[in-house]
Amino acid sequence: MSNKEQVDQEMNLKDENLNEEMTENSSPEMDFEGEEPQVGSDDQKLAYEVADLKDKYLRLYSDFENYRKRTAKERLDLISTASEDVLSDLIPVVDDFERAFKASENEEEVSKVREGNYLIFQKLVKILGSKGLKPMEDLIGKPFDAETQEAITQIPAPSAELKGKVVDVIEKGYVLGDKVVRYAKVVTGA
Repeated sequence: MSNKEQVDQEMNLKDENLNEEMTENSSPEMDFEGEEPQVGSDDQKLAYEVADLKDKYLRLYSDFENYRKRTAKERLDLISTASEDVLSDLIPVVDDFERAFKASENEEEVSKVREGNYLIFQKLVKILGSKGLKPMEDLIGKPFDAETQEAITQIPAPSAELKGKVVDVIEKGYVLGDKVVRYAKVVTGA
C-alpha cells in the first residue's frame, strides 16, 4: 500500500471516529440555537458547558481537516497542470516550424528560408519573454559572477583589463524573475 493510500485511509478513519464522537457526545439537554437549557445545579451547567465546548472543538477540528484535504488536493492539481499555459502558447510556434519545413522543401533561395526561420525564432523569444524568461545580456568584459555564470575554461587575457573578466560566452544564461534558470557558460581571462 502506498503512503498516499495509507494517509487517505487514516484520514477516513479519523473522520469516522470524529463523527462517532460527535453523535455520542451530543447531549439531549443541548440547544444548538445558542441558548442555555434550564438546568438547576452548577454540575449540570458545567457539564453543559463542557459538552458545548467539546462539540465546538470537534466541529472546528472537522472543518480544519476538510480544509487541509482540500488544499492538498488543489496543490496536487496545480503542480500537475503548472506548465499548461506555457505549452499552449508554444504550440503555434511548433505549427510555424512544421509549415516552414514543408515550405522549405522546394525552396531554392536560402535567404527566404533563413528569413522565415528568423521570424519563427523571434515569435518564440517573444512568447518566452512574455512568460518572464530573460536572457543574460552583455556579459563580455564584465567581471565573472559565480552566482549567474559557469566558467568553462580560462584563457590568457587578450588585454590587461580583461583579467578575471568574461572574454567569451559559449551558452547564454537565462533568468526567470530573480531566479537563474540556466547559468551562462563563459570563458574567463587569466
